[in-house]
Amino acid sequence: MARPDFWDDQARAQRTIADLGRVKRVPDRLDALQARADDLAITVELSQDEGDEAEHFAAEAEATAGALAAELERFRLETLLQGEYDHRNALIILHSGAGGIEAQDWVEMLLRMYTRWAQNHGYQVELLDSLEGEEAGLKNATFAVRGDNAYGFLRTERGVHRLVRMSPFDAQNRRHTTFASVDVAPDLETEVEVEVDPEELRIDTYRAGGRGGQHVNKTESAVRITHLPTGLVATCQSERSQHANRETAMRILKSRILKVREQERRDQVAAIKGEQREAAWGNQLRSYVFQPYSLVKDHRTGIEIGNVQGVMDGDLDPFIFAYLKQERSVG
Repeated sequence: MARPDFWDDQARAQRTIADLGRVKRVPDRLDALQARADDLAITVELSQDEGDEAEHFAAEAEATAGALAAELERFRLETLLQGEYDHRNALIILHSGAGGIEAQDWVEMLLRMYTRWAQNHGYQVELLDSLEGEEAGLKNATFAVRGDNAYGFLRTERGVHRLVRMSPFDAQNRRHTTFASVDVAPDLETEVEVEVDPEELRIDTYRAGGRGGQHVNKTESAVRITHLPTGLVATCQSERSQHANRETAMRILKSRILKVREQERRDQVAAIKGEQREAAWGNQLRSYVFQPYSLVKDHRTGIEIGNVQGVMDGDLDPFIFAYLKQERSVG
């Protein structure tokens, strides 16, 4: 950074500064955790005195120890995020499967679940695009989760999510099974250049709208970009400016193209090694059973949680952490 030509390339300079900030955050986190551990030790000593406040200090020490242990576990798991893009923001794309209104309602439930998880961890969430169902729910939704390691944690959620419940949309109150897919890509922003031939793109504009014919605006500001060779589609209608929506849609498309290309490379390596991909990967990842019993089961790690409502309120860490540990041990 002291070099006289450091700022000649603004993009490279910004990347260097961002990388330096991520490196410095590790010792800063360690120092903060050590300070909290020192404070805890003092509180424990005070709880052992015979004074009137000993009971109060004991309760405080117990609560602090639990919170510190959870933060230490999260910090340890962050060190498992060694992928090239794990530190980046995440782009999440939700699609309803077969099941009509039930599947569309499931997409809206998943959007709420991931939004709660992100907010619980201090991440910022922005809904970039959505297509509402005719009666309820969402046919699909694209949103960004911004913060350190958002992609590294959320990429573990990629796959098909299965819902089993008594459908509120069934007049006979029968049990329904429906599916929704969750796709996760790193938000490349402007740091990584993915070459895309403009001749391979079809760009459509349309009016942003909502259920009941209510329009976000009266101009064709929403943008849909289709990558013809792969069939990948990215849309954005969150901004009033067509130019801004086009930039965001292109960023989403490039992130998805990069993910596809990386998967193709992994498949080629696996074919050369004669390896078989896990049968569950990319298929049924997790089941959420509301009735006849209450259970959320991750089919990759075997983790089961009976508190379905807690999971739907964003308590996803047990699933995410278990998969990261499993990934690390297999790798």
